[in-house]
Amino acid sequence: MKQVPAVLLLEDGTVFHGKSAGAIGTTTGEICFNTGMTGYQEVFTDPSYSGQLLVTTNAHIGNYGTKNADSESDSIKISGLICKNFTWQYSRKMADESIQEYFERENLVGISDVDTRAIVRHIRTKGAMNGIISSEILDLEELKTLLSKAPSMAGLELASKVSTEKPYFYGDPTAKFKVAVIDFGTKMNILRNFTKRNCYLQVFPAKTPAADVIAWNPDGYFLSNGPGDPEPMEYAVESAKEFLKEDKPLFGICLGHQILALANDIPTYKMHHGHRGINHPVKNLVSGKCEITSQNHGFGVSPDAIRASDKVEITHVNLNDETIEGIKVKNKKAFSVQYHPEAAPGPHDARYLFDQFLEMLEEDAKVAV
Repeated sequence: MKQVPAVLLLEDGTVFHGKSAGAIGTTTGEICFNTGMTGYQEVFTDPSYSGQLLVTTNAHIGNYGTKNADSESDSIKISGLICKNFTWQYSRKMADESIQEYFERENLVGISDVDTRAIVRHIRTKGAMNGIISSEILDLEELKTLLSKAPSMAGLELASKVSTEKPYFYGDPTAKFKVAVIDFGTKMNILRNFTKRNCYLQVFPAKTPAADVIAWNPDGYFLSNGPGDPEPMEYAVESAKEFLKEDKPLFGICLGHQILALANDIPTYKMHHGHRGINHPVKNLVSGKCEITSQNHGFGVSPDAIRASDKVEITHVNLNDETIEGIKVKNKKAFSVQYHPEAAPGPHDARYLFDQFLEMLEEDAKVAV
């Protein structure tokens, strides 16, 4: 593989020089970092990363190649990759292709051979900001002009851009429960976790009217993860309010957690640099137990508003910074978490939440009889 010079320019003027990784080209997005040591393909294909330039803190990316079955969606969703060592030679026999071949096929632009530790320290100090990667344009003034046209993540609605265009079914039609999945950017492993628990799914586009979803008469509702700012997603908040009126089990993950909060008058905010990795400690306030979690979010729900609310209660908190990681709607069968219990990649500590949702479905079925 022949690499050419590449440059990373941040909106505050900071510049890093390196080498090309993947396709030759130019790309923009909000810069963020992920601390996971494995699972890079699952991260690349997570729709929640749409619009973002990803810095990987693990030194080696690509050393075990890529495999089609490991993807969490139908394509790479990050806008660009920033890494230390971009390894196109791989050792995994089950791999389908090298990361270079994968990126070229997906037309993904990246930069390698940069000091990722310095970049991460910069983001942690200055906060998330837009950036531009280029391996075809090295003139900084021209790059500054292009970067100035990139939209800010704050106020950016992206969920409908990555959502399915048409409803589709997933799982066994003879399964015991029907669950309506509102697709704001759902991951495949979330769907698998539901079907493993005797659920048949219909996955709906993000902007599907609530009445159309309710007409399927599901046993429960799921608000998925996804990218962008939840605040402009009024369509999703209104749908969540209608689902809550149905008084059926409702479960939300990540962006779905934020939508459920907004549906209960809890505002959201843009975090300084977000949580992205597979080692975040979270405490379950109900059980008193702690779990190591997989996370990917740049927005959060207001702790002060939740503590003052008579509609919701806190169920989980982050032990690193005390941000809100889980809520339950009072007098409703509705709950959500900010992190990713499906864990792809990541530890399986939190998969009990899918069992908890199933228990709600079981209990609801008994009451209906």
